Amino acid sequence: MKARGLRNNNPLNIRIGNTWIGEKMPNTDGAFEQFITMEMGLRAGFVLLERYIRKYGRNTVRKIISAWAPSNENNTRAYIAQVVKVSGLGADEVIAHDNYDQMSRLVDAMVKVECGTHIPPETIKGGWEMYKG
Repeated sequence: MKARGLRNNNPLNIRIGNTWIGEKMPNTDGAFEQFITMEMGLRAGFVLLERYIRKYGRNTVRKIISAWAPSNENNTRAYIAQVVKVSGLGADEVIAHDNYDQMSRLVDAMVKVECGTHIPPETIKGGWEMYKG
């Protein structure tokens, strides 16, 4: 069976709580957002990550994942280690919200942790283009 994030077109497993462009209505999950396309789900992820970086100063893998996957719900240290390993980004490397190379590697690695698989790079690029568009 496909991972929940893939079934929901929400590969970063964004919890319900905001109104998003491309939300699936009605939502049948109850806990996590559902999107009409994978690119829309990725767009929402990029928007949230930008907010983490710009508004809250969470601009490294360690700072982002510590908030995204808090230790009361996740093995945050293992999540950080896996994102570092998969992305090639340093745990404390500063990430720029407008740097596609960094952001796409971060998102790809987070999807791998959240869903257990990679999604095609062109799908990530499509989400990025919607986010930047």
